[in-house]
Formats: sequence, C-alpha cells, structure tokens
Amino acid sequence: MIEIRPALPDDLDWLCKLEEESFSLPWTREQLEGQMSGENKLLLVAQLDGRPAGYMGLYWVLDEGYVTNVCTSAEYRRRGVASALINSVTERARELDLSFITLEVRASNAAAHSVYAKMGFNDVGVRPGYYEKPAEDAVIMTLYLKEVER
Repeated sequence: MIEIRPALPDDLDWLCKLEEESFSLPWTREQLEGQMSGENKLLLVAQLDGRPAGYMGLYWVLDEGYVTNVCTSAEYRRRGVASALINSVTERARELDLSFITLEVRASNAAAHSVYAKMGFNDVGVRPGYYEKPAEDAVIMTLYLKEVER
C-alpha cells in the first residue's frame, strides 16, 4: 500500500541519496530542506509497505503551481508511486485553488512523459537546452485545474 505524507527532517539523508542516484545535478541537502519549510512550498514522500519509495515537490505563486521534482527509487518504479504522488499534489493544488500545475521533463524521458500524460498533463512548449549533464531540451507539461476565461 502506498502512503503519502509530508517530508520530515529525518528524511533528508534518504532524499539526498535518492537525488544523487537519480539526477546528474542533484539538489543539495540545503535545497531539499528549504523545500520542506516556508510559505508556498510542499515536499511529499511516498512510502510503499512502510519504506520510502519516492518524493515530489511543489511550490506556488498566486494561483500557479510549479513542480520542483518527481522521483521514485529504482526498486519501486512501475508500482504506482509517481501516480500516487501526482494525485496527492493535484488534490493539494485544488485545495489551494490553483489554476494549473506545470513541470518540465527531459525530452528523452519517455517513461516520465507517459506518466504525466496519463495523469492529465499536456505538452505546452519546449525549453531548449534546459537540462545539463547531458544537455537536453525540456518538454513543458501543464495540468489545468480550472477553466480558462477568454
């Protein structure tokens, strides 16, 4: 069973290790710690069978939500962890009355792109050269939570 909860200071060692295993430019301990506290920030941890399995961060400005990172431990991939995190963040975004949630995904990351698309995110643009190590474009994906007035 997947449980979602707010990240705690005791999670920092695990979060740092997962960052280093998953990303070519991992967030620092200070960056992760900063995502846990302060106004307009949220960092959630997914636990599968009582063990940490992934995390997702969100920050918001006015009614706009921005995903900082989504990451699942390799041993827990394809078990619904990312989907559970996205559902929790989406629920929180609705509670906050956000208009949308947006994120970037590596153009080559077909698996993540597929998960986001299944969760209702749409491709809305490209950020050329957004990623480093290796250099790569980012696809901008957005989940609209409200009808847009025109």
